[in-house]
Amino acid sequence: MAQFTRVSRSVGLITLQNPPVNALSAVTRQGIVDAVKSALGDPKVKSVVICGQNGIFCGGADIKEFGTNITGPPLVPMIHAIEASNKPVVAAIEGSAFGGGLELALGCHYRVAHSKAKLGLTEVTLGLLPAAGGTQRLPRLIGVPAALNLITTGRHVTAAEALQLGIVDQVTDHNTVDEAVKFALSVAGKSLDARRISTYPCPRPSDVDALFEEVMQKVRQSARGAIAPIACVQAVRAAATLPYSQGMEREQELMATLFTSGQARALQYCFFAQRAVGRWSMPSGARWDTSKPRSIRKAAVIGLGTMGRGIAVALAQAGLSVVAVETQEKQFTEAKKMVSGMMERGAKRRGTAPPLDKITYSQNIQAVADVDLVIEAVFEDMALKEKVFQQLSTICKQGTFLCTNTSALDVDHLASQTRNPELVVGMHFFAPAHVMKLLEVVYGPRSSPQAVATAMQLGKKMGKVSVAVGNCRGFVGNRMLKPYLEQALFLLEEGATPELVDGALEEFGFALGVFKMSDLSGLDVGWKIRKGDGLVEPGLASGPSARIRQGRRYSPLGDLLCEQGRFGQKTGQGWYRYDKPGSRVARYDPWLHSFLEEYRTQHGIVARRMDQQEVLERCLYALINEGFRILEDGIAAGPEDIDIIYVFGYSWPRHRGGPMFYASMVGLAKVLKRLEHYHQAHPDIPYMQPCNLLRRLVASGSPPVHKWKEAIKKLRSQL
Repeated sequence: MAQFTRVSRSVGLITLQNPPVNALSAVTRQGIVDAVKSALGDPKVKSVVICGQNGIFCGGADIKEFGTNITGPPLVPMIHAIEASNKPVVAAIEGSAFGGGLELALGCHYRVAHSKAKLGLTEVTLGLLPAAGGTQRLPRLIGVPAALNLITTGRHVTAAEALQLGIVDQVTDHNTVDEAVKFALSVAGKSLDARRISTYPCPRPSDVDALFEEVMQKVRQSARGAIAPIACVQAVRAAATLPYSQGMEREQELMATLFTSGQARALQYCFFAQRAVGRWSMPSGARWDTSKPRSIRKAAVIGLGTMGRGIAVALAQAGLSVVAVETQEKQFTEAKKMVSGMMERGAKRRGTAPPLDKITYSQNIQAVADVDLVIEAVFEDMALKEKVFQQLSTICKQGTFLCTNTSALDVDHLASQTRNPELVVGMHFFAPAHVMKLLEVVYGPRSSPQAVATAMQLGKKMGKVSVAVGNCRGFVGNRMLKPYLEQALFLLEEGATPELVDGALEEFGFALGVFKMSDLSGLDVGWKIRKGDGLVEPGLASGPSARIRQGRRYSPLGDLLCEQGRFGQKTGQGWYRYDKPGSRVARYDPWLHSFLEEYRTQHGIVARRMDQQEVLERCLYALINEGFRILEDGIAAGPEDIDIIYVFGYSWPRHRGGPMFYASMVGLAKVLKRLEHYHQAHPDIPYMQPCNLLRRLVASGSPPVHKWKEAIKKLRSQL
């Protein structure tokens, strides 16, 4: 709803009231229409101010109403009526003005913003475009290049940048509504002819075709298959080349196409899934998030390798006091320098002071005696981690939470090394830890709800998307990644090239294909893990049983490259060649292709031609099948948890919604059929055998993804 009151005798104040973000629901839109009518019809009102309650202007459309039969006054005529008003209308922007909220503000004649406000046309992140005149008004106000940048990315701008761009007329540190009322009094009675943005001519670039061609190429490249950013470019082009009314028609046409698209459904699913995983529950459906987290003021990080440094920075940037411990002299000196550099660069980007005083360094593990929580980030070696947890259990004060950053090891086993296993959880960060948004919070059977709640809350404080998962080898993300990576190697053995596999995955929407990603992270990383698992022994990679390990199919291709010292970008050679060590540009490598041919000859493999479809099906369906096993095992509470882990931690294209959502879009019956086909073709790959849960979901009519939890619960109760 919206409330109309008269203030300062002649200013009509319209307050949007739809907590938490004053979204433009049908009821709110009706409230605005009624309040505007009252203000314009009141002879005592000479000017109008629109604001939002609770320090937030407006978060945009009410996404919960998408796809429902709820109707109300349409947004476009409502904004046109405000713009056409003969009384000045001032938007008082506090908190945020996003999407339709900013479009509403652009329909006002003036905009006053609080210095801490954020503004943006964010529709592209939901697979849509600003369809209440945003693509037509913003280019007229700030020019085509700046408008394209904001509309195609959906990025937020600060009030200071909004002022610089010309989106707002005034920025204040004081009470924004009071300042807007003063502003409204000062412009009462003035002509509004020059204040209606829809009447502005759009600043037309000298070579409009060349500009849009260049922008379209860049957007296609960065969008990686997403259609909304491309539609945004087309809508802004209409603003630059057509009269306003025709531009509005084009905006509506493009929006109609996007609104019903699978990509918009996927992006909106991600929006809700991200919020759902914060309200964490057990796979059984029991809620744990009612447990009150303990406040953490002082934390420690043990081990200052790449991960430890990033975790220390993330904690310090969240305002915690951090004790950073590294026992090795060389690593200790290097880490101090690296951490300071990371904090300074981060602070420069944010325009704040680096929190250097938040971190104290020590080479003695005893320094963690008085902290509230410890995150262990030492080398991925169980014996070393056992020793650290035994020490921490003795050194730390009563009640200190002990967390491990392990990416795959048994959290419950580490808990068994301590006096209070209920205080132990996994906090699996993703590299670089101070940048990547995902945090897997791993609970074992003995972890207390409070320990999990505290880790989840701490993740949120660090700006992470925290997902609670059960304890198993690789947890959720890395457990699913294993069959995906293995399939890529098997495809190479059978006749594919790194270029074919990576090309198919990048066209699907991944930032990097599997082999480019492997070169970036370093082939030696996986090699060390496989050695630890007993899969790599001298001479085994080229012996008669090279392609079998522990009774199942195995590809030694990665091991053979590592034996050659080809570790990827760091050595200038991996699955591709690089002009020099550290270079990022992957180039075709004739040596590798000869190596693959020799390997196939040696093992009697006849190379065959394969297409991108097979690459996608084998890599993605293997990963999805493991996702169903994770749900069956109760390691993840629901498909949303898996999807958010993959979108935020593994660069799964957001416009495809995550692996489990994608499976539901493709059709569970089709996924099942193709897995059966590949399992028959490759009976020596056990994980290609379709999961029982997938079979049961298909047998029960393939319910939509949001009903899987219910279906899984029913299936469990039948067992």
